[in-house]
Amino acid sequence: MEQFIKIIGAVNDESRVLILAFLSRNGELCVCDLQHSLNMIQSRLSRHLKILKEAGFLHLERRGTWAYYSLSPSLSPLHRSLLTEILSLPLTLPPLQCKSCV
Repeated sequence: MEQFIKIIGAVNDESRVLILAFLSRNGELCVCDLQHSLNMIQSRLSRHLKILKEAGFLHLERRGTWAYYSLSPSLSPLHRSLLTEILSLPLTLPPLQCKSCV
């Protein structure tokens, strides 16, 4: 029950829905890519990414000083269902910017 509430709570925010849709469309991205593309300050973005990761939506890989996020390769049926619903929404996603943190 606790994990279910955590998963549902993670998608109960417009910014987190946009982050999931953006990562789904663009694949693995550095935090700086997300920050510039979604026009979010780093502290706010990091908070959203932490919530999504703790809910099981995201995979984090650190390379040197950079953190790269992608959708988790082991999404549960609930995660997949919610992601399918998110991708069916008429969202306007910004273009990818800053594709080079290294």
